[in-house]
Amino acid sequence: MATSTVETRFRGFSQDAIQFLADLAENNDRAWFQPRKADYERLLKQPLEALCVALEERFTALALPLQADPARSPFRIYRDVRFSKNKAPNKTHLGASFPWTEGGSADRAHGAGGYFHLAPGEIYAGGGMWHPEPAKLAAWRSLVDRDPARVHAAIDDPAFVARFGAITGEKLSRLPAGFPKDHPEGELLRHKDITFGRRLSDDEALSPELPNVLAESFADAVPVMRLLASLG
Repeated sequence: MATSTVETRFRGFSQDAIQFLADLAENNDRAWFQPRKADYERLLKQPLEALCVALEERFTALALPLQADPARSPFRIYRDVRFSKNKAPNKTHLGASFPWTEGGSADRAHGAGGYFHLAPGEIYAGGGMWHPEPAKLAAWRSLVDRDPARVHAAIDDPAFVARFGAITGEKLSRLPAGFPKDHPEGELLRHKDITFGRRLSDDEALSPELPNVLAESFADAVPVMRLLASLG
């Protein structure tokens, strides 16, 4: 089994790494990928692990309650095709999650935290809660309903707005049951995901300064992530 060694220093992703993902999108089958697996590990997996090492150092230096773990933060390149009609074996992007750890929580799948995404023409830093569990989504809607000032204090924080604009995510076509149609916070109540993100340039992704770019971006989202983590 091939293994990768985490480099001690992140040097930035390369143009060859982005081209590899573009080629993978055109040739997403085992016969193409397997002979090039070593290239994937050299160009993408190992640099992403090194990025996580560097990010953990930045999180510690900035006292950010996020976790960047080179063994756990990166998502696997392989897709789970067991229940999907799309049998393409690989993802055509690189991704890593950085869970919120304040209070001892580190829910990587559905909890609050940061996220990094790398694909040709789609490089971004973001986070929030994607596909939250029903109880957390219900807690979000309850908080929006009973204490909208607290919610807006986080999502309208000037640093967050300057960096990310506004929260995003998939929404219901109508208000969830139990809320009046003219609810003043209807847009927030319709959210199914509570996420945020901003595009990064190729130059930022190719730079050794990417860990700083990501850490500074996540620092501006702390009020939102802390709010979401408080939902339990």
